[in-house]
Amino acid sequence: MQPGPSRLVEMAYIAREFYVNDVPLVQIAEHLGVSRFKVARMLGEARDLGIVRIIVRSPEGVTVEGLEEIAARYGLREARCAIPQDRTAAGVREALGRLASDYLSEAVSPADVLGFASGRTLSAIADHLPPLPPCDAVQLTGLAGPLDETAGDLLRRVTSRSGGRAFPIHAPLVASDPAAAEAFRRQPATAEAFDRMRGVTKAIMAVGSWDPVASQLAEALAAEEREALVTAGVRAEVSTVLFDERGRVVPGLEDRSIAISLDTLRAIPEVVLVAGGREKLDALRAVLRAGIATVLITDDDTAHRLLER
Repeated sequence: MQPGPSRLVEMAYIAREFYVNDVPLVQIAEHLGVSRFKVARMLGEARDLGIVRIIVRSPEGVTVEGLEEIAARYGLREARCAIPQDRTAAGVREALGRLASDYLSEAVSPADVLGFASGRTLSAIADHLPPLPPCDAVQLTGLAGPLDETAGDLLRRVTSRSGGRAFPIHAPLVASDPAAAEAFRRQPATAEAFDRMRGVTKAIMAVGSWDPVASQLAEALAAEEREALVTAGVRAEVSTVLFDERGRVVPGLEDRSIAISLDTLRAIPEVVLVAGGREKLDALRAVLRAGIATVLITDDDTAHRLLER
């Protein structure tokens, strides 16, 4: 039966106080001299009668369905996207770091062992991390250059929030020759980190682009070697694993790298790619085609472009 005019007015008053003025149900009930259960019931009636209409808008056209399509297309368990307020490269990295930290705060349990690659994007994660459950963190890659402190600093800051142990790598990402790489791997701390990599349950990885160059690894190599690898088809990298545009592995740095191997990475239950920005689009697409990731964290513009055929 249709409520009378006075009840409709009362419903409108309750709805305005609750939805517009943010007045708690208890206060509305006290003001009207009724129970809060009656107020809640009248709010439900107001929605049923169309007095209240709730509209949920996805920001800037990003939809759950679109993210689900990206996940289905690339065999992911989940895809999330950030909406940067600042569209510069630094602004996108900041937004991705914030979203990745949100993801970790939701997903990490005391049973996890976290693994982190190096990268400018990943370094932004620690700026936003809340306290984490007690779990260890392992550095998955060496340092990309003499000024690269992103991996070690991120590891220290993560374990300061979790109270777990840190397993760092104090070695370059790529050594000068295979013998030097083997010597670095035999160092006790580095050997311990490599051993702990086999127990990692969640790996947080960056993506490097080689054409255009947006990669600490590519920038650390001599120009001649970098150009030769690009000529051989390299368009992207994760850790020191190189990929062509179709996601196929391109050999090149395996015997000189001090970083997690592709086989070890594939054995990790959850591999989270954190990458975005237009300069990384083709590289990200290539890595997604490789099928190593289970979760993608990117920005809205990149998500829209990944949906383009």
